[in-house]
Amino acid sequence: MLTLYQLEGCPYCELVADRLDELEIDYDSVWVEGLHSKRDEVKRVSGQRQVPVVVDEEYGVTMAESERILDYLETTHA
Repeated sequence: MLTLYQLEGCPYCELVADRLDELEIDYDSVWVEGLHSKRDEVKRVSGQRQVPVVVDEEYGVTMAESERILDYLETTHA
């Protein structure tokens, strides 16, 4: 199962969510706070507060940055 940590209105998060939908990958969304200082949950799982972050439990992968995530999705799930 994949988990996508995202922020409402974040274009980079939307790119990742759209690609997950195109690939028909089931995922859970975790909506994070707008203020970086309030993003404790995403910091706990990824070590930083930026979004998007994907956690892929099947492969034991946690990663940030939309371009890296999109490349990862293409190589492992496409």
